[in-house]
Amino acid sequence: MPNLDEPLNMDFSQKVVVQTESLDWLGSRADNVLRKPLERALAESGRTTSIVQFLPGAYFPAHQHGLGEEIFVLEGVFSDENGSYPAGTYLRNPPGSNHSPYSKQGCIIFVKLEQFSAEDTQKVVLDTNQANMQPGLGNLKVLSLHSFQTQHTALVYWPPGEKFQPHRHWGGEEILVLKGEFIDEHGRYPKGTWIRSPHLSLHNPYVEEATLIYVKTGHL
Repeated sequence: MPNLDEPLNMDFSQKVVVQTESLDWLGSRADNVLRKPLERALAESGRTTSIVQFLPGAYFPAHQHGLGEEIFVLEGVFSDENGSYPAGTYLRNPPGSNHSPYSKQGCIIFVKLEQFSAEDTQKVVLDTNQANMQPGLGNLKVLSLHSFQTQHTALVYWPPGEKFQPHRHWGGEEILVLKGEFIDEHGRYPKGTWIRSPHLSLHNPYVEEATLIYVKTGHL
């Protein structure tokens, strides 16, 4: 059993690749709420990035987000006292917000805690299933989810066979592969892979099959 009080993947100068679907589910402080930690600072800071599963009927105690909470619903329906959010929903709860989340039918979410700037106060609720993607570079299609200062979060659709130009990541890049398989000269990353690349890292990505990725840049 890993020590949940120890930092995990907090050296932002290093590339990290995690095949999340091969990780074991760990317990949390709420019954029937499980998690797969991807990065974690010291316990007192609260900063974490995780895949979290609510089993059917699970409820998490009311809590406040001192420096915000960012969620992408991967499966099922995530709910709180403000509404219900099906798979494909992107949520941002700003610094100082609070809620009591639950899931009647069960759900799996990707969640980042305590990682906002104190000035980033925008609340976002976006059902990406109902939003239109915009043309990006080449044949990519992009759905912007949120931007603040140097940080940008988006969904990016890659059609089969698409190749992108070599580029560096100013401020780093974080990717969660939602569908298909993302590829670069360093490896192949199937659905469920979480990739964190450091500031000024370089790669030349491409895909062979239709692929959808969640991307966050400029935050490292």
